[in-house]
Amino acid sequence: MKLTGAQALIKSLEHQGVEVIFGLPGGAILPVYDPILDSSIRHILVRHEQGAGHMAEGYSMATRRPGVAMVTSGPGATNIVTPLLNAFMDSTPLVVVTGQVATGSIGTDAFQECDITGITMGITKHNWLIKDPNEIAQTIAEAFHVATTGRPGPVLIDFPKDIANSKVDYQEPGAVSLAGFTMQTEPDPAAVSAAADMILNSKRPVLYVGGGVLKSNASAALKILVEQTSIPVVTTLMARGAFPDSNELNLGMPGMHGTYTAVMALQKADLVIAMGARFDDRVTGKISAFAPLAKIIHADIDPAEIGKVRRPDITLLGECRRSIEELTRALTEKTSNGNGDLKLPLDIDEWHNTLKGWKQKYPLSYDREATDVVKPQYVIEELSKRQEEGTILASGVGQHQMWASQYWKFDTPNTWINSGGAGTMGFAVPAAIGAKVGRPDKPVWAIDGDGCFQMTAQELVTASAEQIPVKIAILNNAYLGMVRQWQHMFYEERYSEVYLSPDLPDYVKWAEAMGAIAFRVDTPEEVIPTIEKANEIDDRPVVIDFRTDVTERVFPMVPAGAPNDDILISAEHADGIVQ
Repeated sequence: MKLTGAQALIKSLEHQGVEVIFGLPGGAILPVYDPILDSSIRHILVRHEQGAGHMAEGYSMATRRPGVAMVTSGPGATNIVTPLLNAFMDSTPLVVVTGQVATGSIGTDAFQECDITGITMGITKHNWLIKDPNEIAQTIAEAFHVATTGRPGPVLIDFPKDIANSKVDYQEPGAVSLAGFTMQTEPDPAAVSAAADMILNSKRPVLYVGGGVLKSNASAALKILVEQTSIPVVTTLMARGAFPDSNELNLGMPGMHGTYTAVMALQKADLVIAMGARFDDRVTGKISAFAPLAKIIHADIDPAEIGKVRRPDITLLGECRRSIEELTRALTEKTSNGNGDLKLPLDIDEWHNTLKGWKQKYPLSYDREATDVVKPQYVIEELSKRQEEGTILASGVGQHQMWASQYWKFDTPNTWINSGGAGTMGFAVPAAIGAKVGRPDKPVWAIDGDGCFQMTAQELVTASAEQIPVKIAILNNAYLGMVRQWQHMFYEERYSEVYLSPDLPDYVKWAEAMGAIAFRVDTPEEVIPTIEKANEIDDRPVVIDFRTDVTERVFPMVPAGAPNDDILISAEHADGIVQ
């Protein structure tokens, strides 16, 4: 079958089951946009290439399928670098196609030329510059294989314009076999047995659950393990929803802004079972002081993570779901009395009583009696209460992200869309749009800050034009809130370049200009009625400008670089210690 290279590219994407592409055309990629008109693939025209990348991320995180974005060369390609970094840090499978100048012009500083494969080498799992049109179909197949196999992540395909215009005898790709690209998916049986013995001998175990549990579709397996053993669970920022918040064994999020119980459970544990977690500095605090009494079982599919930060006592190298299933099986065998009856759960009642005491003494708290200002935590609590099960929540980065993770109740996997490792401001709006495209059957809310919203709000135009009815709650405190919090605590309240103004821009008018319905909330009494109004609107985007308390700070908090034992419970506690 004779096709142009551009047609072959689109046909190859169709062959991989691609249903939607987020993108923006330009000169170098223009030939590829012509066959899209005849394709079954839906194209979402974004207003900025960064939006295309974040939409593809949101789509992927909500659907567990690779997101696809396509942009042109030069600035089009560099504008999608931030989403590639974000996806790389959070192990999100993306396939990004960039246009490139003709092969004969590469290296001549041609118009809109850019060495995008060189630029992105460190933030993609792999990238390709296609130089032979006969390699298009196989390269696309390899790209999807690399993006989704093992620890998922982003890949990039650079596509020169002359390759797009050339003629090729199209053939469907063969089996993908990449030398050196192999993954150990099954954990070593001896290691599993040793890990089971270590668990049975522990008195204060904790399951430290990271995003790898979601990536490997292991939530159901995790629930079985927890029900069998009664081991308490902490879920990292990237794993919210992997284990239900409603389960009494869920201690919440650990780390810098985690719950007191989750943080201290890790500190006082005698065994930490890390499942798909990478011992991120925001979780560990001062690493030499992290979980000082604990032995470590580390389950991960990426061998590079093993021992990178904390040396484990036992390694379960393989897919998280399989490690959890095999660990459950081993525990069942070791605790059976021969009649199939189990001696589990573990004898850790004293540990449970300690954790329950911490929960009761140190719950998440804020001034719930405030009547003169809108508390951001209150907004999130009321939003969460008024959503149907499975509602998807996206967030930007900063104070509002931490409050969202703390106060929204997550009981369903793959319903929390956020930027973890890179901490990318402006993520929420496009990511929410991508999530809604992938899951049109589910309500999608985004909780954003006024600083984040100003970075990518233009994508509401995309949502309106494409009839993608997302809902955005702006927690508008007129500041870069998290930066202000650090300046308050560590820079003697010297607020340098963080004030944004509550009224510039006018968020209601701006949202309406982009085709959304918009509301403004100034008082606590308006919060619930306005949320209920927004929930009733399903045919267009909705934006609510919540005017929130500027003085509110996120607590608990472990100061950067400090031991987790130095956790600050409240503003009063912090102000009495931090000078």
